[in-house]
Amino acid sequence: MSHDAGRSERHRSHRAGWLRAVVLGANDGIISVASLVVGIAASGAAKEQVLVAGVAATVAGALSMAAGEYVSVQSQADTERADLAKERQELALDPAGELAELTEIYIRRGLDHGLARQVAEQLTLHDPLGAHARDELGLNEILRARPIQAAVASAASFAIGASLPLITLELTPAGRITELVTILAIVALALLGGLSASIGGASLWRGSMRMLFWGTFALALTAAVGRLFGAAG
Repeated sequence: MSHDAGRSERHRSHRAGWLRAVVLGANDGIISVASLVVGIAASGAAKEQVLVAGVAATVAGALSMAAGEYVSVQSQADTERADLAKERQELALDPAGELAELTEIYIRRGLDHGLARQVAEQLTLHDPLGAHARDELGLNEILRARPIQAAVASAASFAIGASLPLITLELTPAGRITELVTILAIVALALLGGLSASIGGASLWRGSMRMLFWGTFALALTAAVGRLFGAAG
């Protein structure tokens, strides 16, 4: 056996579901809470008021992320179950038609008719519903919707992301909240973008710059709004 034949290939597609939820949650936690802190601090509010608002935003944001992610992914899971139920019924009512359908799928993928028919028959004998779920519906175990996992990952990552500006706020003198929270948020977003891109096998630099651009834009805009309302007050 050659070295290549015995090598175990490493793919990253199994990370897609939880990676999306974790990155989205942490990104939202950093940007939303840091932006809130910066905006309120820029308006001239007392440090204690800014801290209370930040904690409230963290709790509300984490719960909102969990609820939104659960509902969204649960809808996907419901659709998957409905499709599988329909496919199971079709297999029971018209097995010959479903076999022909599976054969046609393999022909479109490049197999000749005889081989496509043979593959379809073998897979149908082994696991007919699994074959149709994978090759007709595009469903598989790796990408299956997991609403509870997505909700927990989103809420936890939001809270972790939000804790960074809150800790900075607590340790920062009142007169320097805006500058230091902004700097920490920008650094954290750049690191998060690079880390998520690296885990997903994409460009670390591009991931960092993408996250950095939108985070800086949000922070600058909220700081400007805070100063505007502070001056108006």
